[in-house]
Amino acid sequence: MLSGLRFETAPPQRAVSPDRTDIACFIGFVARRSGTLLADEQREALRAGGWVNGPWARSPQALESLLQLPVALDSWDAFARLFAWEQRPVSASGTARCASLLGAAVRSFFATGGRRAIVIRAGDPFPALETSGGRAANRAARLHALIPAIARPALPSQEALPFDPGDPWLWRGTDHLYALGEVSHVCLPDLPDVCAADPLPPPTAFTPAPPPEVFVECSEDEPALPGDDGLRGVQAPRCDEAGFIAWRDAALEVCSFLTRWSLDMLFVGALPLALADARHDEAAIRTHAESRLLDFLRGVGVLESATAPGDGTGTLGAHFAQIVWPWLRTTRSDDLPESLEPADGVFAGLLARNALLRGTFRSVGGVVLDDVVGLTPLPAAGLGPGNPTEALAERLCVIAPEPEGRTVISDVVSTVDIALRFGGSRRLILAIRRSARRFGEVHCFEPNGPALWATLRRSFEDMLSAFWREGAFAGANAEEAYSVRCDRSTMSQDDLDNGRLIAYVTVLPAAAITRITVVLDMSVGAGAGAQVREVA
Repeated sequence: MLSGLRFETAPPQRAVSPDRTDIACFIGFVARRSGTLLADEQREALRAGGWVNGPWARSPQALESLLQLPVALDSWDAFARLFAWEQRPVSASGTARCASLLGAAVRSFFATGGRRAIVIRAGDPFPALETSGGRAANRAARLHALIPAIARPALPSQEALPFDPGDPWLWRGTDHLYALGEVSHVCLPDLPDVCAADPLPPPTAFTPAPPPEVFVECSEDEPALPGDDGLRGVQAPRCDEAGFIAWRDAALEVCSFLTRWSLDMLFVGALPLALADARHDEAAIRTHAESRLLDFLRGVGVLESATAPGDGTGTLGAHFAQIVWPWLRTTRSDDLPESLEPADGVFAGLLARNALLRGTFRSVGGVVLDDVVGLTPLPAAGLGPGNPTEALAERLCVIAPEPEGRTVISDVVSTVDIALRFGGSRRLILAIRRSARRFGEVHCFEPNGPALWATLRRSFEDMLSAFWREGAFAGANAEEAYSVRCDRSTMSQDDLDNGRLIAYVTVLPAAAITRITVVLDMSVGAGAGAQVREVA
């Protein structure tokens, strides 16, 4: 007898275009949902990746656990079917549950416009509230699950083992990015929580005074009042100064790995919230503006060294990462501590939607986020050209209140070099590099000679011409916008003898103007007129 029907909606599986620049990878802590089996297409994808058969095959139990395995998902429903994203324990001993930060980030990614994500489960989520010293005591192990390069185990009498691209059996967390060539953006939503200090306990519950007795008309079938799960009283993760330094070092390891092994990916991270006893706190930000936050980030070496201003060596200012600030209260975040979520999932979804609809090289500055209802801490607004948020927006991707709503006011990478900060230009270079890698994979066994050089030039010129027609490059004509050289002048005899093919590609990216300030100079006096100056 048929007892019931259950309909599951899932988009049809399609081949992934190698030219896509919208796919994001999320690495973090989330529980596996019990009683759900892998779909046939997901199992087949793991088989194609060598995780079912071969020297690094996982056991059937390990496959079903999805621990440290990349899983490609094309919808939020597919993610929620496999992972118990809403089952993070609030405390180790209680029964209360909240959403995991990884689950919240993936949810916001798809809600904002993302269409494909790769999720790497690094382990089960740890409690949102831990006993004194719990965060610090477990930080190294948790960071190792996310970013193995931070604490890669060492053999006796030997230094730590380096990353081995030929041994996927040992891969953990960010190591998998080496084989995920389709990924453009990398997010670690749990990283601020891993580096955070122990959260403050929620305030002690109290019973409010009863209201005065008044006449209330009887009513029928009134809906039940929504339950209060107490999550607003649970503090969102916040970092002290040591936590910011740990977060900085972890983010640097991610950027260093991408620079060494995955050059066409971009790290998208959320700046942690500050604990009240850090050198800046939220009250100081509100009182003394965002310049205090910028000074603090320089002081702890997040963006540049305090001892050598303008020098980003050894900081995120030396790399190409997009760091998003502040944290968000969205229409979906009521199931998170303090109803706050880091902004990396929303921003990655915004970049994905932008890549699919307008082109990855276009700026997302000026986009209004309709589902964002609050910001913590609240950036300064309405202060004209002297707005202190402007200085912060030169280095961070800032979301701030505007008359139209909560708006992305800057789309930048964290580099010190002002000429390289425009986020669209960086993503454009990554797209070009992705095409170069794909060309090398297709032609790597062909003879290195004039025929191959001519093929490469034609391929790149066709690709760059398409970018130019879409407005990715400045210049009045194609000759001004880009050039490609691949001939005897770009390679020495030693290069030819060792099978190296070298091409020089020069482009002139079109930098977007995200804001125009109109200054009205009203001179007082007879015959004086209004002088209008527009400053881009």
